[in-house]
Amino acid sequence: MKKLIAVILLLSISIATSAQKTNEKKAVQTAVQNFFKGFHKGDVALLKTTIHKELHSQTTFIDKEGKSVLRTDAKAYESLIGFAEKVNPTDDYFEKILSYTIHIDGNLASVWTPYEFYNKGKFSHCGANSFQLYNNNGNWEIIYLVDTRKRNGCNPSEK
Repeated sequence: MKKLIAVILLLSISIATSAQKTNEKKAVQTAVQNFFKGFHKGDVALLKTTIHKELHSQTTFIDKEGKSVLRTDAKAYESLIGFAEKVNPTDDYFEKILSYTIHIDGNLASVWTPYEFYNKGKFSHCGANSFQLYNNNGNWEIIYLVDTRKRNGCNPSEK
């Protein structure tokens, strides 16, 4: 009987832990999705709920000479907010996220999102985003964003 109770207790703990991890992953994915919603719609209030004021941002790509380039935005938070303030919600640009791979350890999360970028319905480029998020007392905020950008080697899908 004691073994049965121990098994039931361990199973209950395992189920509760699994549900908690699933809920955290959903919260992290929602933060990234809200980032894109705010960005695409020019919704500064929504965007601000998803990014930390000390956000760091970089992009990497291969230039026309075939050299690797890494660009850092020293004022990433201000740049994103400034851009979002200028966005016309009727502009036709769209970053299609192809999948989410999420890892969480305590109050740190990592999200990998391959994407395709479209401008006015026409494929522009593809790449991957890598987000680092911090759980700021119950609110997942993006603290670091780096992306790749390429025009070749992409298999764009339909918008």
